[in-house]
Amino acid sequence: MALDYGTPILVVDDYQTMVRIIRNLLKQLGFEDVDDAPDGSAALSKLRARRYGLVISDWNMEPMTGLELLQRVRADEALKAVPFIMVTAESKTDNVIAAKRAGVNNYIVKPFNAQTLRSKIEAVCGG
Repeated sequence: MALDYGTPILVVDDYQTMVRIIRNLLKQLGFEDVDDAPDGSAALSKLRARRYGLVISDWNMEPMTGLELLQRVRADEALKAVPFIMVTAESKTDNVIAAKRAGVNNYIVKPFNAQTLRSKIEAVCGG
């Protein structure tokens, strides 16, 4: 399956600078339809209001972490199939295992570049 650059992507991060960085990397890769949410709660509302082809979420957020968001998405019948990439500054094995158990599709450790992001998206969405 080829990558669909028209796929709407939701970027979830409480740090606005990181949202901007990921948004710019996605644009460099050719993705135009990029939306963002400042936390897990806002992301859930957006996910329920619109169909997204991919979620790229930070792990460390308040009040709902990326892991909690992932767990809620996977528990929701209407959302559970949405591809989910977790972004974190920590490469702790425990975090990776917890995210895998919760159903994450892929994992990116900061800092990362457009090429890393592309390979993770291709692995999840086909390339």
